[in-house]
Amino acid sequence: MNDASVFSTSSASSESLTALERSAIAFQLTHLASLFQDDSTRFTTFSREIEGLIVDFSKQRLDQSVIDQLVKWAKEKDLDNWIAKLFSTQKINSSEDRAAMHWALRAPKNHLNREADPNLTEIGEVVHQQLEKMYQLVRKIHAGQYRGVTGEVITDVVNIGVGGSDLGPLMASYALSDFEVKTAKPLGIHFVSTMDGSQLSELLYRLRPETTLFIISSKSFGTIDTLSNAETVRIWMQKSLGENSAALSNHFIGVSCNTEAMGAWGIAPENQFLLWDWVGGRYSLWSCIGLPIALTIGVEGFKSFLAGAHLVDQHFRSAPLSQNIPVLMGLIGAWNSHFLQIQTHAVLPYDGRLKYFASYLQQLEMESNGKSVKRDGQWTTSDTCPILWGEVGPNAQHAFYQLLHQGTHAVSSDFIAPIARYNAEQFTYSDNAEALQEQHHLALANCFAQSRLLAFGNGALNASLDASLQTEIPLYKQYRGNQPSTTILLDALMPHTLGMLIALYEHKVFVQSVLWDINPFDQWGVEKGKEIANQLLPFINGEKQVGSILDASTEGLIKHLLQNEQQLRNVHNEESDKQ
Repeated sequence: MNDASVFSTSSASSESLTALERSAIAFQLTHLASLFQDDSTRFTTFSREIEGLIVDFSKQRLDQSVIDQLVKWAKEKDLDNWIAKLFSTQKINSSEDRAAMHWALRAPKNHLNREADPNLTEIGEVVHQQLEKMYQLVRKIHAGQYRGVTGEVITDVVNIGVGGSDLGPLMASYALSDFEVKTAKPLGIHFVSTMDGSQLSELLYRLRPETTLFIISSKSFGTIDTLSNAETVRIWMQKSLGENSAALSNHFIGVSCNTEAMGAWGIAPENQFLLWDWVGGRYSLWSCIGLPIALTIGVEGFKSFLAGAHLVDQHFRSAPLSQNIPVLMGLIGAWNSHFLQIQTHAVLPYDGRLKYFASYLQQLEMESNGKSVKRDGQWTTSDTCPILWGEVGPNAQHAFYQLLHQGTHAVSSDFIAPIARYNAEQFTYSDNAEALQEQHHLALANCFAQSRLLAFGNGALNASLDASLQTEIPLYKQYRGNQPSTTILLDALMPHTLGMLIALYEHKVFVQSVLWDINPFDQWGVEKGKEIANQLLPFINGEKQVGSILDASTEGLIKHLLQNEQQLRNVHNEESDKQ
């Protein structure tokens, strides 16, 4: 995107950046294998622990001098002061004139009362007021005491949202499915996000209106994707239960900043849960947007989830930069993308429960830091956020690891795995505990093996193999290695540690935004496409004639659509009649 290969002259004027540029040149010629040969203590030196997890940076292409230079860069960017600003009511979301206080959503009750800022006391009170209201609803549903308009017990809950109102709750609910609470009647939790109706069509076919509760999650309560799905559901509901306010009151929950819009749509005040403008959508799963998570793991599980994130908040606020895990994650990520020119990053969890974690991080990182304009309104002179992607490790091994190991792209990676997985006392499949434990060990072996192979290449299997013998291996069987990675081991994947893991990445994103001088809390890049879609909809609906105001491609596509849509519908109807 930018002409500058690393930094322009003006942006590279600081002593730390100049030193980092010189180090990057040296490390372009330095292989990870030689770094480990020269220092047998790399794991001890470049790993950090916090209660519940360990993060190993030793397979990153750096040494202590690079860490020192990166920390110096962070200090030059005034990172300590920016962290203090984050944990305050200051409006650091400058383009929207808002604070960014998602961390306040997971602060314990009365904790904010001890803060110096008196505004935080009031914020703590309203946050916990809404959380307590959510907890009451969760307990009522779990006890089988929440009933639909016909008096039947609710057996299914559908979350309708998109972006942060879907990705976070979906990811966490799936990841913590082992901790699903036992309810009076089995409770199904479902998610709908696509505006094309495909998810909703399949789901409504299986559900009963009398026993289904819908959560409409939308910060603005104006997102067209969400409201389109919600309107389809309302029509479906009214066909069975009648067009009365009781049906809406008993079967719809709203989570939004916009109480007026929720009320106008028909959601009863007692079923309205509040957000605040200082919570970004992708940072909102700690709030009542997390209702599906709480319904999955229960009130105590959700509190543990919040507590894990708060533990990381405290670490981020207080730990020295050189020992601060999210700070190091951010600095090393910037080292890879800026200085080593590694512009793509893979997230590779070796636990099937983290199936949606990479998708969640894609929004968290790329919507936050995928910016080209700095806080001062000027263009950046360097690249910002790398492209983030990933998949559960075993699937990824049979999909894109070929590119990681023998392709032409430099890629950095995060490997994530739990140490403990199957516990016969906790899980119901104790008869298979031994076999399942063996499977977990197999997953861990693959996790460690892949990061080892990415780092050391040909020498991974036999580090003592003479270099001359390695050259005798056919090229198509050779592995260059030197692909950097970080490994994160959780004690176990549970509400507390998942909260910790998410908070680590949230703060990593903030650290990098400070380094790059950008605002990570707005997302203007997603707005214009929605606006243009609204402009095009009347043409696609046939309400307006396609004219010269459109480009040739869009005009041609719409005309082709309109010319063939009715014909295809007729063919479909004819086939249906034959059946």
